[in-house]
Amino acid sequence: MRYFAELAYNGAQYFGWQNQPDKASVQETLEGAFSTILGAPIEVVGCGRTDTGVHARQYFMHFDFDGKFPREFLRRINKFLPKDIAIFRIFETAPDAHARFDATHRAYEYHIDFIKNPFAIGSSYFYPFTALPDAAKMQEAAGLLLDYEEFYPFCKTKTDAKTMRCALKRSEWEGSPESGKMIFHIASDRFLRGMVRLIVGMCLNVGTGKVSLDEVRQAMDQQQWLKKSWSVPPDGLYLTDIRYPY
Repeated sequence: MRYFAELAYNGAQYFGWQNQPDKASVQETLEGAFSTILGAPIEVVGCGRTDTGVHARQYFMHFDFDGKFPREFLRRINKFLPKDIAIFRIFETAPDAHARFDATHRAYEYHIDFIKNPFAIGSSYFYPFTALPDAAKMQEAAGLLLDYEEFYPFCKTKTDAKTMRCALKRSEWEGSPESGKMIFHIASDRFLRGMVRLIVGMCLNVGTGKVSLDEVRQAMDQQQWLKKSWSVPPDGLYLTDIRYPY
């Protein structure tokens, strides 16, 4: 039987979702917990490979299990898991359903604080520079991306992606530096490796005049890297919405 699980996690203490030798990952932690409680080896497949320090407010994974779930399994597994991972629900699905390949919509948020907040450590990026970015220019830079279908300038090297095409559905900023907080919203059918953090860095560079909108257009038209790229820290990045056609 194949099951889906909906969950959330704070990624601050993990080296990303995917299993890695000698490094704590969300996947490894979940597999250990499920295998222990169910009394059988359980392998889980996630809807995406979030990087080190990245969070997920909504995340789906699938796993196969032919046995019987223990009574109050959801409470038991949440008690066993560390405090920074929570399982919301588990439900049976089709035998060939796939958490990663079947997802048709993914959305992220990136949070930036312009006022230092000691209680936001690890959950938001604190912008420490004196010169504040221009929110209008950042908005224009974000909106410009909706005119394109390929995103090579915003893909980290050493990727296994076979195509740079992404069906971007949303790219916009909320808030302003003067208000103390900005949130970047982006949604697409898929994302390239490191794409969101590179886009946020580009918007900040445009907002501070380090990169012009013409340079962004040229890079997108020619599908070449920007001369000045910035991958912002992972702290403020959240996977927030995953959707399936079923």
